[in-house]
Amino acid sequence: MTLTFAALGEFGDAISFIFTSREHQRGSPVGGSHNLPLLWEHLKVCGAAMGVALLIALPLGLILGHTGKGSFLAISVSNIGRAVPSIALIALFIAFFPGSPEFLNVTFALALLAIPPILTNAYVGVQQTDRDSVDAARGMGMSNGQIIRSIELPLALPLIFGGIKTSTVNVIATATIAPLVGVVTLGDPLVAFSVYGREGQIGASIIVAALAIGAEVGLSAVQRAVTPAGIKLQRGEEGRARARFGLTKRRIQTAP
Repeated sequence: MTLTFAALGEFGDAISFIFTSREHQRGSPVGGSHNLPLLWEHLKVCGAAMGVALLIALPLGLILGHTGKGSFLAISVSNIGRAVPSIALIALFIAFFPGSPEFLNVTFALALLAIPPILTNAYVGVQQTDRDSVDAARGMGMSNGQIIRSIELPLALPLIFGGIKTSTVNVIATATIAPLVGVVTLGDPLVAFSVYGREGQIGASIIVAALAIGAEVGLSAVQRAVTPAGIKLQRGEEGRARARFGLTKRRIQTAP
C-alpha cells in the first residue's frame, strides 16, 4: 500500500497522510487517527454555525415572505453576505467581543455567512406559493401561523433546502480559516505548513472537499425528497415542452 501511494507522488503522500499517522519535523504525531480531532472540531463549528443561521434566517424568511413585506431587506442581506469577506467577520467579532471564546466568535461569524442564502430562499419560496391556496386557507378560517406551517412552508421546502445546501457547503469551506483565531479545524494543516508539510495541506484539502461534496449530494437528495410530486410533475412537463420547442426551432432553422 505504501509503495502504491509513493507511486502517486504528492497526491499519494496526501492520501497516506489521511490514513496513516507519522511524526512531523518537530516530533509530534500527525495524520491518520490524529486527523479525527480536527475533523470533529470542524464538524462542531460548522454544525453550530448552521444551527444559529437556521434559527435566525428561517423564521425571518418565512414571516417576510408571508407578509409580502421586506423584499428590500431580504435582497440587501443576501448581497451584503456575498460581499463581506469571511475573515473580516471573524476579526470583527474578535474586536467587539475580545473576551468571548474563539469558538463562539467563529460560530457567529460563519452563521452570518450562512444566513443570506437561507433567508433569501425562504422568502422567495413563500412568495412563490400559489396565492389561491393561501386565500382558500384564509377562507377556511386558518390563522397566519397555520397557513405558514401547513401550506407555505411545505411548498417552500425545496427552495429552503437549496439555501441550506448552499450555506452548508460555504460554511464547510470557510471553516478552514478558523485556526487563524485559535479554533483548530481541518484548516490547521493548511496554515501550519511547518507542522504538517505539503502532504498535510493536500490531505486536509481532500477531506474538506469530501465533506463539501458529501453535504452537497446528501442535501440535494433531501431537496428532491421534500419536493411535492405536483411540482416535480410540473417541472417535468415544462422540461419536455422546452425540449419540444427547441427541437421544433432547430428544424425550422435547418429547413431549406
